[in-house]
Amino acid sequence: MFDYLLSAEGKQIRDEARDLVKWVPRQMIIDMDNDKIQFPKEFLREAGRRNLMGCRYPTQWGGRGLDWVTTSAVMEEIGTLGYIFACTFGVGAELVCDAIILHGTDAQKEQYVKPLLRGDLFAAECLTEPRGGSDFFGTTTTAEDKGDYFLVNGQKRFIVGAEGADFFLVYAKTDPDAKPHQALTCLIVDKGAGVETTYLYGLMGCRGGGAGRLVFKDVKVPKKNVVGQINNAHAVFNTMMIPERLGTAAMTIGSARPAVDIATGYTTRRKAFGTTINSFEGVSFQVAEAAMLLDACRSLIYTTARAVDEGIEPNRIRRMVSESKKFVTESCQKAAHNAMQVMGGIGYTNVFPIERIVRDLRLASIWTGSNEVMSMIIAHEWYREYFQTKGTAPRDYESDAAEADAPDEKIYE
Repeated sequence: MFDYLLSAEGKQIRDEARDLVKWVPRQMIIDMDNDKIQFPKEFLREAGRRNLMGCRYPTQWGGRGLDWVTTSAVMEEIGTLGYIFACTFGVGAELVCDAIILHGTDAQKEQYVKPLLRGDLFAAECLTEPRGGSDFFGTTTTAEDKGDYFLVNGQKRFIVGAEGADFFLVYAKTDPDAKPHQALTCLIVDKGAGVETTYLYGLMGCRGGGAGRLVFKDVKVPKKNVVGQINNAHAVFNTMMIPERLGTAAMTIGSARPAVDIATGYTTRRKAFGTTINSFEGVSFQVAEAAMLLDACRSLIYTTARAVDEGIEPNRIRRMVSESKKFVTESCQKAAHNAMQVMGGIGYTNVFPIERIVRDLRLASIWTGSNEVMSMIIAHEWYREYFQTKGTAPRDYESDAAEADAPDEKIYE
C-alpha cells in the first residue's frame, strides 16, 4: 500500500476494511467458489453495519464524505478476499449508488441509497443484453410510456446480483425513433411482479455473486423511479463509467495481491538443489516483476483517483480511467500468472488459492467494458487531445534531427 498518499482518515478506514477482511469466515470464501452461496448477503450486511460501503458519498445519505483516493484503498482491501467479494461490494455501493447520488432525487436517495449502504437492501446494475454488451446504446429492452408509469419488457444477462438484489438499475429504450444516444432512460426497477431471474451462469471464476439472466415481462415502473431525465440515460452512463472502471481496476490490485504474497512466502521455503528457490533468478525475477507491476498499478490508480477528485477536464479523466482499467487488469493477471508459475504444479491445485485467483482475475479484462473498448477510448481521446494541443509544445521536437530538412524524405501521401 502507498500509505503516504492516504490521509489519517483514509488510513483509518483502510484499516477498518482490513478488519472486515479478517472477519470473513474461510468457509464463506470456499462456499462461494463452489456456488453453495449464490449471493453474499451476510458479507454485505456486515460491510454495511461497519459503514464501509460508499465511503465517498455524503454523510447525509449514509456515506463518509471521503474521496476517490481513499475509496481506491478500500476497494483494494476488499479485493483481497476474492474478486467476487469486491464485485458485489462495488456493484451496489459504488455503481448503483453513484447513479442515484449524482442524478437521482432526494426521495430516491432516501428510499434506495440509505438502506443499501446500511446493508439492508441489495442492488444490481443491468447493462448487458443477450444481443450484445459493448454496444450499450443498442439496448433492446423497452420501457413504454403509459402515463404515470413505464411498462418494461426485455432481457439483461451476466448481471452480478441477478440472484440476490432487491432492486435493479435498468437502462431501457423509451424513444424507439430517436438516435441511440437520445433513446434510453435509466430506471430503478424493484424486484417484484414481472421481474424474473431465469438462469444462473456456470462461471469459470467469480462464483457466488448471483450472476444471471433477468427477464422483464410487463413490469410497471412508476415515473418517480426515473434516474435523471427521460431519454437522457447517456448522462447517467457517462458518469457511471468512472466508478465502473476505476473501481474495477482498484479492486483488481487487491485480488492479485494475495497471489504475490503467497508466492513470495512459498519461494522462501521451498527448496531445490539444496537451497530455497528464491535464490534462483528465474524465480526471484518473476516475483520481482509481479511486485513491480502491482506498484505500477497503484501509482496509476492513485494518480487517476486524484484527477477525479480534483475534477479535471472530463475527456482527460475518460482517457485516464480507461488506461487504468486496461493496464491494471492486464498487469494483475500477469502478476498472478507469475505467482502460479514460480510455485509450479502445486500452484495449479486447490492446496493454495492461486488457481482460484487466476480464474477470478480472468474476468477483469472482460467486464465493465472490455479492454479492447478501453484501447478504443484511449486512442480516441489521445488523438483528440493531440489535435487540440498541437502547436503548444515549447519547441518543435521534430526538427531536432540532423537531417530534419532533407528534401523529398518526409512523404505522407
